[in-house]
Amino acid sequence: MKLSHVFLSLLLTSGLNLAYATTLAATNTAAPQATAADYKPVQGQAGKDVIWIPTPEGLIDKMLSTAKVSSQDKVFDLGAGDGIIAITAARKYGAQSVGIEFNPDMAQFARRKVAEAGVADKVKIITGDIFQEDFSSATVVTLYLMPQLNLKLRPILLKMKPGTRVVSHAFNMGDWEPDERIADQHARAYFWVVPAQIEGAWVVSGLDGGPMRLNLSQSYQQIGGTLSRGGQSFALLGARLSGDELKFQFVTPDKKVNTFSGRWDGQRLTGTVDSDYRQTLVEITRP
Repeated sequence: MKLSHVFLSLLLTSGLNLAYATTLAATNTAAPQATAADYKPVQGQAGKDVIWIPTPEGLIDKMLSTAKVSSQDKVFDLGAGDGIIAITAARKYGAQSVGIEFNPDMAQFARRKVAEAGVADKVKIITGDIFQEDFSSATVVTLYLMPQLNLKLRPILLKMKPGTRVVSHAFNMGDWEPDERIADQHARAYFWVVPAQIEGAWVVSGLDGGPMRLNLSQSYQQIGGTLSRGGQSFALLGARLSGDELKFQFVTPDKKVNTFSGRWDGQRLTGTVDSDYRQTLVEITRP
């Protein structure tokens, strides 16, 4: 082999070794790849339909206390984020909680927070779409979404069991007026109780003088209507519907104020009419 060939061979070999060594060094000194365990959400980060801004802890407490959350409740948090609402409902109020979060990394982050809080026996975080997952078993629904998403959810919420409590951070439900408004410093929330659907014609049985016709009009929890018998009509006064509980008053021709308090069981309204210290059991059914 000629000297020039030997020199060239050594040069090439050295170059290859140098390139290999350089590559190996770069591999060994490069920053490690991020893993799911390293994920941390950043306030304002974009999500599927919203950006992530955590609900203040003070407002969370007021939201859950206004909804009267207890160990008897099952709370679903729609768009669970870091899981703080579901965790607080379980840790402080004893409820079973489910958070639904679309972002898989955020959902896994929330699961770590659940484990750290020691409430894994009470809290479940689902990776899913709130419009696909079934949350019909909820007794309390919490959410912090955008106004258009609240309106999209509204028909679903209104079909839930009467008495289900709904609390929304920041945004309302359009013309479904809240039962209460909640404030904590500069933050606000809205509270509703899902009303029974009782609009229409009814017959009231059990009162002296025979059955009475009851016609109810309804706009969410707002109730109006009339009672009638024998050509006489009596306007309902102070009618109020809260979940499956209905109350109203009416004044008869003898100037007596009668107060009805009752509950809807899915088929009928049963309750009492109080007047002049007398209480009468009544039943209100569809004709």
